[in-house]
Amino acid sequence: MVKNNIEIDTKVKLVEAGMTQVDLGEAIGTTGQYVNRLLKKNDVVNRMFVRMMEELGYDIVLTYVPKEQSQGK
Repeated sequence: MVKNNIEIDTKVKLVEAGMTQVDLGEAIGTTGQYVNRLLKKNDVVNRMFVRMMEELGYDIVLTYVPKEQSQGK
């Protein structure tokens, strides 16, 4: 089982970044509607991976860390 609520996590990160789902969709080459559909479906993490980890006796916890800034930017 994925322990994170990816929809809420993503929405919080959007607010922190001052972005909307439309902005995010455009940034990754899709639409805000598609981003919203993925988040509502709560199927962002591959189901087979989740099943494999569950069978091995594990839950999944995602940790979000900021990217390191490149030198010279």
